Amino acid sequence: MSKIINGIRVVTNVVRASYAHVATPQSINGSDPKYSVSIIIDKDDKETLDNINKAIDNAIEAGISKFGGKKPNKAALKLPLRDGDVERDDPAYENAFFINCNNKTQPQVVDANRNPLAPEAIYSGCYVKVSIQFYAFNTNGNKGIAASLGNIQFIRDGESLGGGHITADDDFDDEEGESLLD
Repeated sequence: MSKIINGIRVVTNVVRASYAHVATPQSINGSDPKYSVSIIIDKDDKETLDNINKAIDNAIEAGISKFGGKKPNKAALKLPLRDGDVERDDPAYENAFFINCNNKTQPQVVDANRNPLAPEAIYSGCYVKVSIQFYAFNTNGNKGIAASLGNIQFIRDGESLGGGHITADDDFDDEEGESLLD
């Protein structure tokens, strides 16, 4: 069940991970390296989407000081919830919204029973629940709401997106090969 915590943090229902960089932070265009994941939210998951929209509205209210003391028109802000049918030419994003979340701090990763997992358990294509905290920003003339990556709960495997998460066992047979070292 999706829920809102402190008005600006959302724990999603089950969503799909994409562009997952949870084990090692990545730098984008020379920025500081961050842990990140794009979460794909089915458009039928009204509960998660409603909670995200409420949290975004609350983050706008909480961030009024960042916007010069006045509440801006929401339509004039850069918002984190984006339409996959409009912005992505990718079947994984069809009939879905997505949010790109990142953080300088590595998220905790747990299984369905909240037992710790290695960050490598999260890959593009797996199904997860994610905690996201929304906050206002006003930098270099860009104003909006950003999504900070919280913790991740691995729920189940899914078909890999982008060819990742393929093991050596998947690639190689049990046949004996000739060693070049002999």
